[in-house]
Amino acid sequence: MFLKLGTTAFGGPTAHIAMLEHEVVERRGWLPPGEFLDHFAASNLIPGPTSTELVLHIGRLRGGWAGLLVAGSCFILPAAVMVGILAWAYVRFGELPAVAGLLYGVKPVVIAVILQALWKLGRSAIKSWWLGMVGVIALGLSVVGVSPLLVLAAGGILALAVAVRRLRNPASRFAWGAADYVVSFTATAGVTGVSAGLWPIFFIFAKIGAMVFGSGYVLLAFLRADLVERHAWLTQQQLLDAVAVGQVTPGPVFTTATFLGYLLHGTSGAVAATLGIFLPAFILVAVSAPLIPKIRASRMAGAALDGINVASLVLMTFVTWQLARAAIVDRGTLALAIISAGLLFRFPRINSVWLVAGAGLLGAFRYASA
Repeated sequence: MFLKLGTTAFGGPTAHIAMLEHEVVERRGWLPPGEFLDHFAASNLIPGPTSTELVLHIGRLRGGWAGLLVAGSCFILPAAVMVGILAWAYVRFGELPAVAGLLYGVKPVVIAVILQALWKLGRSAIKSWWLGMVGVIALGLSVVGVSPLLVLAAGGILALAVAVRRLRNPASRFAWGAADYVVSFTATAGVTGVSAGLWPIFFIFAKIGAMVFGSGYVLLAFLRADLVERHAWLTQQQLLDAVAVGQVTPGPVFTTATFLGYLLHGTSGAVAATLGIFLPAFILVAVSAPLIPKIRASRMAGAALDGINVASLVLMTFVTWQLARAAIVDRGTLALAIISAGLLFRFPRINSVWLVAGAGLLGAFRYASA
């Protein structure tokens, strides 16, 4: 299942989460919606690629530590291979293969897939009127540009405050603690800009993977600071081209690192960069996953988690609105979005992969015949 998603999940983290919900909650019944939301919230609270970390959580739940490794590898590998091939073509021919037609068809269908997931998850997450108010406040914070991490924190704190007020004897029931996990890659201190060796490549991308919260734009800022400004290994245009490839290929956007690693040191550089940027996610999920049932078992911690769940969905909604403005550009894309949404809401168990693939072919045919 994760190999299929890694090959077909276009649209970035928000779309990946929607497709994951469809596969593991709706089609297979591996998780109830509430448990899925708990692991989604936990993935938002640690640095790294959120959708990949959610994949790791689900893999661990289904198959233990081996399941974590299999799920993560199968989700990452197809995208890394595709990005590596595009990096080879970029170095060989000096430009990227045309993908405009494919994206023209795929993007509006991805919007419909996300809307279906938001509707289903929202009904599970918003359990009371005050959680609805938490969502409204989180949306307001998102609109004015507050950091996603602060929006999540606000959601948790607001929900916790209401829970404390509702308890008649909070002191006797407040029985949970918190732990801070700090991941530090001090080996990067010795990296210099003299040459892009394999170990420097690995450690720089591992540092970034252990520090980045938020969207691909945040990733871009970290990559630019290290690879363009500090070490001068790449040009600004090469970095932007790499980010574009990460956006237009399925699977994790963090496979941008694969492209950059190839530019720096060929195939071995691509492998080093890919391992470096994803390894912290495996470690952080392995450390944090056992804590989730304990958090949910506590009334107070569970209330905070409910607030974080709602705030996470609000962030998804806000990102979806931004994506929709870029995806629905004419009558054709509007029609694709409406038809796809109609099919998904009318037939909830339909496999969204077929809709994405069909729309991509239609878009490619449109551009080929233009």
